[in-house]
Amino acid sequence: MRDMPDPRAPKAPSVAAVIPAYNEGGTVAEVVRVALQLTPDVVVASDGSDDDTAAVARAAGARVVELSENVGKGAALRTALDATDAEFIVMLDADLTGLTLDHLQQMLRPVLDGRLDMSIGVFEGGGFVTDWGNKLTPNLSGQRVCRRDLLLAVPHLGEERWPEPAITAHLKSSGARWDYIELPQVGQVLKEKKRGFWNGAWARTRMYADLLTFRARRKRP
Repeated sequence: MRDMPDPRAPKAPSVAAVIPAYNEGGTVAEVVRVALQLTPDVVVASDGSDDDTAAVARAAGARVVELSENVGKGAALRTALDATDAEFIVMLDADLTGLTLDHLQQMLRPVLDGRLDMSIGVFEGGGFVTDWGNKLTPNLSGQRVCRRDLLLAVPHLGEERWPEPAITAHLKSSGARWDYIELPQVGQVLKEKKRGFWNGAWARTRMYADLLTFRARRKRP
């Protein structure tokens, strides 16, 4: 006779991986593949992509929500969060390289254990440019794990083209506990490689300008 589950036993925590993506058809499938090793609940929010990002992510096994136009990572992240009711969220960029299940477990474990409210992954050994950028501004990393309700409480989350400064500001103002977790051999495909040198350099400049002026912009009346 099959043993019946004990109704008094605590339920396993529900975990979802959310992946905002804009024109990441070349890399999103591998990120989805690794995320599916952690949880079956993987949501890709295609932020108005005009390549095959949505189709590739769907074929890789993700649930895909598609925004009709490119409105920014914050709106894509909020859309992905609305598509799941998981208790814990693993945030991932869609252009990661070298990602493994162990990296995800390393970020998830201290949050599930209650030692941290958020873990933030930083690259180590994945490439000079991405390592340098991550270490110079680790608070801007897009690789994070936390409770879903923490992210939903971030002011202006869906309004920010790049939501990481808003998330970090909320961590500080709310007194949350967070720490950085090294992700050995993980990197990102450079924008200059994806879009061509000049277009990529311009996109990178615009990204950092937006990220680094968050505080000044939010102080305006």
